Amino acid sequence: MSATSTAGAAGSPCPAEATRAVVREFLAARAAADTERLVALFADEVDWLLAENPGVPWIRPRSTAAECAAQFTELKEHTVPEDAWASVDTFLVDGTDAVLLGRLSGRVRATGKTFAGPFALRLTVEGGRITRHHLYEDGVSITAACTP
Repeated sequence: MSATSTAGAAGSPCPAEATRAVVREFLAARAAADTERLVALFADEVDWLLAENPGVPWIRPRSTAAECAAQFTELKEHTVPEDAWASVDTFLVDGTDAVLLGRLSGRVRATGKTFAGPFALRLTVEGGRITRHHLYEDGVSITAACTP
């Protein structure tokens, strides 16, 4: 790989490499439940999309870095962390955009029911921070797990 394909002007990383690095850091912070780091990774204002699901307590509109990071804390409060997992099968990067495809599952603490299914996550990284977080998941399975 030539230097021009991995570095931009003045030796700075190309947008795709910078995006990949931030997304990897995001995944590590999320796995570690490091809310402070997540707040730092999200931009002050975030284009957050997760289909509204009134029966699921951790799914709601968000737009600030603190609100976005709090989603992961709320998820942990309402599910059993030991029974949760996610796997990323595909990690695509094109400039400032990244798309992750995989599967996730969990157990809702209040009902004991499980959910599982595929997900797609689109992230945009600008200026070293996440400005877009669009998550597509199996809302039917999650709602059923939240319903007593």
